[in-house]
Amino acid sequence: MSESTTNAPGTELTLRSILVGLIVAAIIGCAYPYCVLKLGFGPNLSVVSAFFGFMVLVPLAFTLRLIFRGNDTNARENNIVQTMGTSAGQTAFMCVLLAAFDMLNTKGVLSPPIHLGTWQIFFWLCSASLLGILLAVPMRRHYIDEENLTYADGLAAGETIVVLHGARGKGAFKPLLALLLGGFASGLLMIATSFIKLFADTWFLPGMQPMNIGFNWSLLSFGSGLLVGFRICLAMAIGTAISWFILPSYLLHHGMITATTYPLTLRWVMWPATGLMVAGGLTSLVLKWNLIVKTFQGLRGSTIAHNDFPMSWVAAGSLVMTVIICLVQYFSMGIPVWLSFIAILLSLPLMLVGLRVLGETNWGPISAMSNMMQAIFALISPGNVPVNMSSSGLTGTIAVTSEALMQDFKAGQVIGSNPRHLTIAQLIAAPVGSLATAVVYPVLRDKFGIGPTGLSSPISVKWAGFAELLTKGLAALPKGCLIGLLIGIMVGIALTLLAEFLSEKNAEKVPSPAAIGIGMLIPASVLMTFILGGVAQFIWAKVGKKSEGDYRIPLASGLIAGEALLAVVLAVGAALGWFKP
Repeated sequence: MSESTTNAPGTELTLRSILVGLIVAAIIGCAYPYCVLKLGFGPNLSVVSAFFGFMVLVPLAFTLRLIFRGNDTNARENNIVQTMGTSAGQTAFMCVLLAAFDMLNTKGVLSPPIHLGTWQIFFWLCSASLLGILLAVPMRRHYIDEENLTYADGLAAGETIVVLHGARGKGAFKPLLALLLGGFASGLLMIATSFIKLFADTWFLPGMQPMNIGFNWSLLSFGSGLLVGFRICLAMAIGTAISWFILPSYLLHHGMITATTYPLTLRWVMWPATGLMVAGGLTSLVLKWNLIVKTFQGLRGSTIAHNDFPMSWVAAGSLVMTVIICLVQYFSMGIPVWLSFIAILLSLPLMLVGLRVLGETNWGPISAMSNMMQAIFALISPGNVPVNMSSSGLTGTIAVTSEALMQDFKAGQVIGSNPRHLTIAQLIAAPVGSLATAVVYPVLRDKFGIGPTGLSSPISVKWAGFAELLTKGLAALPKGCLIGLLIGIMVGIALTLLAEFLSEKNAEKVPSPAAIGIGMLIPASVLMTFILGGVAQFIWAKVGKKSEGDYRIPLASGLIAGEALLAVVLAVGAALGWFKP
């Protein structure tokens, strides 16, 4: 294909790309809930979506060309597919809130219990996701054009698409083979540990099971670390060392926790971890205040009007989604409209922090942002657990979908996509992810279970535990945790200022507050396997830089997708009675 054909106007948002995008969105939307509930965090599936798009688009285009003499596919079409897959996956991330609801229902904390039906889940997630996408549109110029933040998964997806479509035939076969082999190996190990149960899925260090310290036998976790890379993994390892190896004995000795167990330690360390991430993100925004002003001053410019989603549509769509969210929460959960409206307003500054953290570290601090919203609503509506959970969940959904759009804008920057088309693709795919979550989550819950004996979902445990704790008032918070929060804030500010005033080369050596904070929250058993993936990336790059560059991303994508997709197949099979759960 010639360059002019690839970059011709109107060749990206085609009927073909939308239809293939819907297929990929359905696959990713069904697979992602398992990833999140198992790992405790959500690996970005942008690259996986890009490979799936390539595997479907190219054969489809070839067939259509033989029959109808149609046009060949191009990189920008595949980016539309990737965008739709990412949008659906990020929407499906919020299955963690559904798991938290189930945990609280089991404990009898929610009175009356909240059991959301399929359509209630769909309308709630769909309206919040669409609002998050719309609110992120004006921030593209600030985070992508002005600051040019990394957004590593979006960058990797864009570069992967360029390579795939620039190396047709024999050049593209080997990366696709790596993707398929990775998926096969990951699925095989998942069957051995979680289905046939040949051996336990986690090997704990001697005597460290109460702290959840060990290695999870999951190629999905390993592949996620392989995809992210050593630099980020190293920063997160600092957080892991602080939370699970250094602090527990100190906290126990000073009476801040009653036993060295994972749940008790997590309730304490989440405070300094949240302080690190929030302070680092807000400090970065303050230091760049002039760029933020320029961003909003430029919203009326011609560039936005021609290349981006129209601001009038953003305003109108945001208003409509706000009304729908308020109505859905009122009729489904009994949340007063004014409280829902306050939650939406408070979501905006937290969304900005989340976008900053994601751009720097490739990790979105959704859990920490939502916990902060929980603390705020503990003051606004004391003792009201449904309000606490729904408001924080709304914040999380808005933030996670805004982050997905920013990743796709980054991929579009690499390829030369039209931002307006990417926004439209996300808006089309968000309902697919919402429906997938509404259907798949109950199936996974019934097959694997939610909690210590099933899909542990550490984010949900922390979410539910924090809501339960706050119903008793701030006096019931763990001893000394607010001091930890203050220390985390001070360290987050100091590290951000240090990186700001050093040279660009030396600034990269300063650990990111966001990465440390994320490392402090994820269970050690998951993160240690994850870190092994980062170490493997480092060694691979040293001994075979070319092969690492060619095959690391597709192999990691296969390792992630294989286990996640197989988990959905097994769960659906159990639900249909094909075999005993």
